[in-house]
Amino acid sequence: QVQLVESGGGLVQAGGSLRLSCAASGRTFNNLAIGWFRQAPGKEREFVSTIDRSGVYTYYSDSVKGRFTISRDNAKNTVYLQMSSLKPEDTAVYYCATKEPYGGSVYSIDQYDYWGQGTQVTVSS
Repeated sequence: QVQLVESGGGLVQAGGSLRLSCAASGRTFNNLAIGWFRQAPGKEREFVSTIDRSGVYTYYSDSVKGRFTISRDNAKNTVYLQMSSLKPEDTAVYYCATKEPYGGSVYSIDQYDYWGQGTQVTVSS
């Protein structure tokens, strides 16, 4: 069992930055990959970024590559998503989720097991 809590969302102007945090408790955090997904109103939840358990390998969707940076601090059981050059189309509820370290595509939502409650990010134009 893993509990995830996201924080750091808010309202920001286009071009601005936000840093989201995903704090984990429960099962050993170091053994899990952690991903970020987002869901805009009326749309399906979509992949944003994932970091492997060591923090060495990172993955991004094409829509955020070059603007978002994922990182993790295993000592603090926390994963971060630094978002820069934000656009109105980044507006969504952002969720973090856990993934077993081996097997399955990091881009597939079906590979993620435990989810947080989400944090709202709103980017105004």
